[in-house]
Amino acid sequence: MPSLLILFHSRTGGSLAMAEAFLEGAQSEAGIEVRIMPFSHCQADDLLAASAYAFIGPENLGGLSGAMKECFDRHYYPLLGRVQGRRYQHLVCAGSDGQGAAKQLARIVQGWRLVAIQEAFIVCTQAQSEEAILAPKQLAPASLAACREIGLQVAAGLAIGAY
Repeated sequence: MPSLLILFHSRTGGSLAMAEAFLEGAQSEAGIEVRIMPFSHCQADDLLAASAYAFIGPENLGGLSGAMKECFDRHYYPLLGRVQGRRYQHLVCAGSDGQGAAKQLARIVQGWRLVAIQEAFIVCTQAQSEEAILAPKQLAPASLAACREIGLQVAAGLAIGAY
């Protein structure tokens, strides 16, 4: 049975809300196993056991969050040559544009030869002040609906063997 591993990191709740919405959409598709966990709990065996991945997290200082980067640092060489060709989807919760995190993740997983399902999906909160950046995030219903739809699409593609 194909399996989808959803990895997330969230400090203020925005990325967690995106991950939960993505999970809800993915779980509505029969015929695949779906697992969700924080990047900090991910082990190489978790990545090896999955057929495809969803990477969900914030953009911090124009790039990936430290927790996401640390996970990739930890597992990059042990998985090199062992996960090539697997598909992934990236979702970013950003305060401004999210492009830095999207580019950084795409560059990292290029080394593993992962294949993007579609371009990174970015939700922009417009949080620009220290207070707004650190505040708990409440994402718009339309943004969460889009995350659910992407989760459903990824799971459906995995279930029919499209990737």
